[in-house]
Amino acid sequence: MSDLVLEFDKVRKDYRIRRFPPRWFPAVRETTLAVRRGEVFGLIGPNRAGKTTLIKMLLSLCQPTAGTIRRLGSPARDRQTLARVGYMHENQAFPRYLSAYDLLRYYAVLSLTPLEPVRARLPRLLERVGLADRGFEPIARFSKGMVQRLALAQALVNEPELLVLDEPLEGLDLLGRRLLHDVVREVRQSGRTVLLVSHSTSDVEELCDRVGVMVGGRLVQLGTVAEVAGGPQRPLAAALQKLYEGSPA
Repeated sequence: MSDLVLEFDKVRKDYRIRRFPPRWFPAVRETTLAVRRGEVFGLIGPNRAGKTTLIKMLLSLCQPTAGTIRRLGSPARDRQTLARVGYMHENQAFPRYLSAYDLLRYYAVLSLTPLEPVRARLPRLLERVGLADRGFEPIARFSKGMVQRLALAQALVNEPELLVLDEPLEGLDLLGRRLLHDVVREVRQSGRTVLLVSHSTSDVEELCDRVGVMVGGRLVQLGTVAEVAGGPQRPLAAALQKLYEGSPA
């Protein structure tokens, strides 16, 4: 089994923003990156840095203009490996008439997870995210923080080998943030991989083994948090501010 869970090799993504005459916008430029099994990797950068586009290509929601992507040892075009990925989007659009239980069962089916073990696991999963007493209520009654907790449970329902968290702390209170931190550590301790996309430098510093910084569609820094910060005692935020200077808002 390969030690690499994600591989981006000279990946580029261009979007056409004008047809006549043709004009293209380079959302991601010549990015090479590898993420190892069992690590928490942080992807950080300002708005319009290319992070979302990179995640979309990872999840086969769009195709690279050039370069190759491998996910869990197979080319990203092999969609079967998506069943082994858990994804938490930054903005949830769950059907609000469903209950938490119904939603989790629905996503279990989408991820090709057998329903029998899922039925046994759902009570424990809802308890883990603090929703054990709200499992049969419609999502329409949930607060923003509760929806975020449910989204975390949804991303874990298939016990993924790769957990992708896109700005997962949005809307969470202090207890919710601590819960998410604990879940990330548990996933890593089980030998699985987490890709964390975040603007929060404190969370990246606390959770991540390595971090990649994207600015203007390019991967401009890659290394441990201490290496990117410029030293073990230096704050990551200060180093990032210098890297972001001059980037588009």
